[in-house]
Amino acid sequence: MKINLLKKHAKSFYWASFFLDKAVFQKSSTLYNFCRTLDDIVDDENKLEIKKEYFFKFKKDFTDKNSGNLIIKEMWSLINNENIPLKVVYDLFDGVETDLTENLQMQTKKNLLIYSYRVAGTVGLMMSKILKVKNKEAYKGAIDLGIAMQLTNIARDVIEDKNRNREYIKHDFSSIEETIKDSEYFYDKSFKSISSIPLKFRFAVIVARRIYKKINYYILKQKNIKNYDNAGKIYVPFFSKIIETLNSVIDFIKLLFVKDISYDNFKNHSILIKEIDLNERI
Repeated sequence: MKINLLKKHAKSFYWASFFLDKAVFQKSSTLYNFCRTLDDIVDDENKLEIKKEYFFKFKKDFTDKNSGNLIIKEMWSLINNENIPLKVVYDLFDGVETDLTENLQMQTKKNLLIYSYRVAGTVGLMMSKILKVKNKEAYKGAIDLGIAMQLTNIARDVIEDKNRNREYIKHDFSSIEETIKDSEYFYDKSFKSISSIPLKFRFAVIVARRIYKKINYYILKQKNIKNYDNAGKIYVPFFSKIIETLNSVIDFIKLLFVKDISYDNFKNHSILIKEIDLNERI
């Protein structure tokens, strides 16, 4: 039976997936299932030692191409069919492994950027393969979109992460605002690169970007840490998703006139390049 965790867990992405054809939707679901399984291992209520045991077993099963695990079997099929570089997948493993500690504290923005690349920029790269993107410059924009979305997640989930003894940013509203500011920068830098996605897949990515970016608006709407703490998990309401989907039509038209997607986020990517050889991954 085909597993689909996308529909169950990823409200924003599932909404955008309505604009993909069936084949690409299935491939996207395969990727999401794999990523979600890793997330569930580290987010489980089990003791750290047990989570580490599950994580390293899953990683070994992946490396050994254990066909008895359907999620791993489907992921390997995706990797082979879409020519996904294995270094990108193992970057994802490295990012998830970062969370396997008793008390996680991100000390610098550099560490936060590298972590965000590993757990989300990698997903952007893999989705670019699924969406048949050919322009190498656009892959850098895909990394930026993944990082932007991860920074939004971090800004939204401060309390949830704190309860798991993870501190990516401080539990104060100024830190949340600063993280959202950084994410907005990455959203902006990702925009032009979407023009390299084939037309039939492009609108889905535009919608996903807009709706996820809108989460930032609803976080900032809380105005202070007390309201933020009382708000619970922040989502984009249904009506707002409709509005953002309609606004995505304007973005779609704008991208039709983009001629030059030369990459210009060198400051942030120079930080990544010191740790990760992007040329081996795109």
